[in-house]
Amino acid sequence: MRAKDAARLSAIRLLLSGVKQKEVDERKELTDAEVTSVIEKMIKQRRESIAQFEQASRKDLADAEKFELEVLTAYLPKQMGESELQQEVQKAIAESGASGIKDMGKVMALLKPRLAGKADMGKVSTLVKSKLSAA
Repeated sequence: MRAKDAARLSAIRLLLSGVKQKEVDERKELTDAEVTSVIEKMIKQRRESIAQFEQASRKDLADAEKFELEVLTAYLPKQMGESELQQEVQKAIAESGASGIKDMGKVMALLKPRLAGKADMGKVSTLVKSKLSAA
């Protein structure tokens, strides 16, 4: 507020509003994991909006969404690197005994709680699919 950065302030207020709405809906105070899931949901919404705005040639709106995306991303835990991600996927495949693409659900069920907030689950899903189809 003091920095007079209206765009950043708006994005932060949007985030706080999302968290408060979830707390009111569930009638409880959210845990860190639940707050992270709210942030991830908002990030997913921003990515979808950016894609739609770019298709409609609305660069101004896409830029605003990209800025909000950057602000929201700053509130997530540090993202995992590619090598760490591959190690986690390999470990989950070994633990679940997955042998093919039909076992993808088992692997994702193991990975989701471990990687929540630390990695883009869409990227994780693609990685698991490629590993299982190669197996």
